[in-house]
Amino acid sequence: MGKHDFRYFFREGLSNMFSHGFMTFAAIGITVACLLIMGTFTLVAVNANALLRTLEQENEILAYVDDAYSAQQAKALQSKLEAVDNVTDVTFISKEQAMEDFAAEYPDEEMFQDLDPAIFEDRYAVKIGDLERLPQTVRAVQAVEGITGVNAHEEIAGGFITVRNVATVVCVALIAILFVVSVFIISNTIKLTTFDRRDEIAIMRMVGATNGFIRWPFVYEGFMLGFLGAVVAFFLQWGLYEAVAQGVDTNDTLQLIRIIPFRQLWMSVAGTFAGAGILIGVGGSLSAIRKFLQV
Repeated sequence: MGKHDFRYFFREGLSNMFSHGFMTFAAIGITVACLLIMGTFTLVAVNANALLRTLEQENEILAYVDDAYSAQQAKALQSKLEAVDNVTDVTFISKEQAMEDFAAEYPDEEMFQDLDPAIFEDRYAVKIGDLERLPQTVRAVQAVEGITGVNAHEEIAGGFITVRNVATVVCVALIAILFVVSVFIISNTIKLTTFDRRDEIAIMRMVGATNGFIRWPFVYEGFMLGFLGAVVAFFLQWGLYEAVAQGVDTNDTLQLIRIIPFRQLWMSVAGTFAGAGILIGVGGSLSAIRKFLQV
């Protein structure tokens, strides 16, 4: 393809875009909506996965030792706990250490500073690997002889897992639906253009123009529609993401949630949006012109 052909195809594609202003706007709008919804749910899933990884690294459960066990017997349980599947680390905490930790947690409460260690239980801080297997791991730890109770925040881990799974499923479903809708609208936009130029196309075919030569301006039109939609969607996504991140950071009740900075994600988001937008645009163009030319 020569330089002059490129200029011709680009000029014709650009002209086609402006020949049907409302349909062009609709095509770009639905592409933006598709990418924005897809991007939003994908970023929710990415952040949920990141939070789960952080929880897996930091999450631990407390396993309490039977009061009837001596310190030596309590320490002997460590090897049994380490043998439990999905347990990555086990740390023994004596009654005295538990009392000191409790007092340090409430330094302003004088009544908590001189407590008798005997009111506490020997315990183990047990770190786990896979949060999705937390309930099974808790049951396995509870089944160890000498362990009388386990303190685990299963509802927190379960909440993040649910958010991630729902976001993933919704994202896939919406991508499929909106992709089809986007291609349909862009295809119909370009069908209007081909219909308006049907006489010109018929003359071009009579004088020997190939289907490829006729098709390229419409491919360029679809490319520009999809790419423009991707650019608009990217900046809208950026603004929406930063607004949500700022809202989470300033909300005291959501301090547990850490949002990944957009600067760490923008290249992946931009690349995905550009690729998806171009695919939608070019796919819609090829669908429209192929049927028109009956190739």
